[in-house]
Amino acid sequence: MGRRPSNKPTSFDIAYLAGVSQPTVSRALRGSKSVSLATRQKIEAIARQLNYTVDKNASSLRSQRSNTLALLFFEDPTPDESNINPFFLAMLGSITRHCANRGLDLLISFQKLDDDWHKRYQDSHRADGLILLGYGDYTAYEPRLRQLIRSGTHFVRWGSVDEGTIGATVGSDNFGAGRLAGEHLLARGRKRIAFLGQADSHYPEFEQRYAGLAKAISTAGLIADPALVVDAVSSEEIGYNSARTLLARNVPFDAIFAASDLIAIGAMRALTEAGLGIPADVAVVGFDDIPAAAFTSPPLTTLMQDIRLAGEVLVESVLAQIEGRAPNPRVLPARLVVRASSGG
Repeated sequence: MGRRPSNKPTSFDIAYLAGVSQPTVSRALRGSKSVSLATRQKIEAIARQLNYTVDKNASSLRSQRSNTLALLFFEDPTPDESNINPFFLAMLGSITRHCANRGLDLLISFQKLDDDWHKRYQDSHRADGLILLGYGDYTAYEPRLRQLIRSGTHFVRWGSVDEGTIGATVGSDNFGAGRLAGEHLLARGRKRIAFLGQADSHYPEFEQRYAGLAKAISTAGLIADPALVVDAVSSEEIGYNSARTLLARNVPFDAIFAASDLIAIGAMRALTEAGLGIPADVAVVGFDDIPAAAFTSPPLTTLMQDIRLAGEVLVESVLAQIEGRAPNPRVLPARLVVRASSGG
């Protein structure tokens, strides 16, 4: 600790003033949680006083790290042709902020699922790890995840978390949220609840949401009618068409739980065109709480996923791998936001 501050401040100067080792300073300025909060705040305060900035190039050369994460969006059908699910766009701010808090740069890229994105990123060394958002058909996505694991690529994905989870995964409690949606509709006196969403292994998050709904229905002593399930992926147009398919079956229903807000918004348009009142004739619940959900007519009841916490956990999960720690799968709770579409 015998070093005194020089004209150009260094991490050793900060260590001297803080009474800690230089490696502790380095870890603290990287945001490492191995350094206590009090010590980290003390070191950061001294760094500000000295106008100290981290030399990222030198740090990267020493650690053989780019100090960059890559965020990969995968295409999703959307009405504005951006092909990025608005739920994932809403998550972007949280991921960006947490990367900044950890002293990391974020490379953002849009990918088509059928491209060789997995090969490009595992070989390019442009990023220390990947955050994967969106995937479409999981059965087409899974082989690429296995290839990333074989190549030793650090990655974390947003998706369904279960016993068969491949790689580091963060996701919402889809089963619990589906059950919550069912209980809410049942409490509103609805007994014939339709589900719009592809509830199978191709879309495991939707599958879990339907399983939760079916559990709520059976717990209430009712039977989930297969005729009230219509396959749909997450777009307004497909939601509209799936609701028209449901109406054409001439099977009575008094509520719809849609696997996403986009599906729900499209379904509400089809119901209105058919002369049905929302929620007087059909109550509607969506999933995601995208910004548009509060501005539909009537405003859409939905399940809100914790975007702020999701962004933080995704970043920390991939950092754990980079630092040689094993990440644990994380299941985050979803909260019911009651609005007028379900009689709220």
